[in-house]
Amino acid sequence: MPGIQKSLRLPPETMNEIERMAKETGQDFSNVTKDLLEEAIKMRRCPGILFAEGTTGRRARVAGTGIEVWEVIATYRSVDKDLKRLRKACHWLSNEQLKAVLGYYAAYSQEIDQLIGQNEKWDSEKVADRYPFMRSSS
Repeated sequence: MPGIQKSLRLPPETMNEIERMAKETGQDFSNVTKDLLEEAIKMRRCPGILFAEGTTGRRARVAGTGIEVWEVIATYRSVDKDLKRLRKACHWLSNEQLKAVLGYYAAYSQEIDQLIGQNEKWDSEKVADRYPFMRSSS
């Protein structure tokens, strides 16, 4: 998607860190900066949500846990969007954490719906094709 070009003054330490990240990830400076800004905006809009690197890239997670937002929302859907049942199913999450997840989903539902859709495409055959060591040996 084409963007709008703007000039930006950054402290040398910030510039160096972004350049280091770009080199490590093989991305260009603009893409790394764009991703960092987008994450910062999302975290500011949805306190209690942070981003962490995973096996398939950076994803929105519940702060203080390793659980991704899409996982909680998938559970929420499975309990017919009943908050009381969600609290019971995710009893280890505080009300504030659940509120952060639901707020993030309200703001970024398309992102979360896409992740849930990707996860739903996995079946035992796809897992076995992708990870042959998991194929049953019977």
